[in-house]
Amino acid sequence: MRTYPEQLPQRLMQGLVGNYLIFGNEPLLKQESAEAVIQKGKSEGFEEVHRFSVDAQLNWNDVYDSCQAMSLFSARQIIILNLPDNALTTSQANSLKELQPLLHQDILLILDGPRLNKKQESAKWFTLFANQGTYVPCNTPDQRQLPKFVENRCHALGLKPDHESVMMLSQWHEGNLMALAQSLMKLQLLFPDGNLTLPRLQESLSRHNHFTPFQLTDAMIEGKPKRVVNILRQFEGEGVEITILLRVIQKELVQLCKMQEYGQNGMPLGKIFDHFKVWQARRPPLTSALHRLTLPKLMILLGKLNDIELMVKTDYGSQPWSLLAEFCILFSNPVSQQR
Repeated sequence: MRTYPEQLPQRLMQGLVGNYLIFGNEPLLKQESAEAVIQKGKSEGFEEVHRFSVDAQLNWNDVYDSCQAMSLFSARQIIILNLPDNALTTSQANSLKELQPLLHQDILLILDGPRLNKKQESAKWFTLFANQGTYVPCNTPDQRQLPKFVENRCHALGLKPDHESVMMLSQWHEGNLMALAQSLMKLQLLFPDGNLTLPRLQESLSRHNHFTPFQLTDAMIEGKPKRVVNILRQFEGEGVEITILLRVIQKELVQLCKMQEYGQNGMPLGKIFDHFKVWQARRPPLTSALHRLTLPKLMILLGKLNDIELMVKTDYGSQPWSLLAEFCILFSNPVSQQR
């Protein structure tokens, strides 16, 4: 059963299931989901908590023994397995499958791992547990989803933000939900009436948004030059190493070039995306980008990117941030190349 983090408390009120699969890329949602399951378990007599990290050093017999060393007088147990960020090895997947038959009503299992793609969700070890438990995908809301997420979280805390406040909270905390949670707790204390307005926010909070290089390339792919400039300003203000951004952008450009080459050789777009393991949600913006960024345009962009990197490495008195901004805007809006 798939249950989203905001639905989990209601599900837990209906009773526990044998195992919970808490996977995703958002630390706040994963932490809150795991804590909710653990607290519910403790309220029902699962007093002992055992944590294991699934890595090359794990002795799986220790995990199996935790399931089997039960007696009439022993406490019910919570077993937490922290899975690695990279894909499981065949041996690890097989060890997980061997664990499932050992579970019983006095064991509450929590699998904690990274964000999964569709193929990983179809793996035998995953479906084996998901069919008998609850899958809680804890992924960071994207830019479109974030305002609704912020609004729902405010309402759950008894806060009543107006539309402008929701948008401001979303903008200030994008990519940093931990800071959002802290800010909302602070606002609860400052304003017992729960009413949130722009003046109150501006008086009480500072910006906590924390962008990643991948959000920059996403904005470039989606053709959003204003967002690109906003992200770059934050990077420059934080002192982000510009060569890191150049590497991420270069990787994206090279992949787009390869996609265009495969397309010219007759490969259908769907198969191209499958070959590069592109997420379903990312395929529409990539399709649009491939339509506006022909192979010749991509080669021009690669040349400009190399020029910026050469400047960064050889001319220490240069101003690369302004050039990078021009480059990213050009990537986002290649029509300007025709001027």
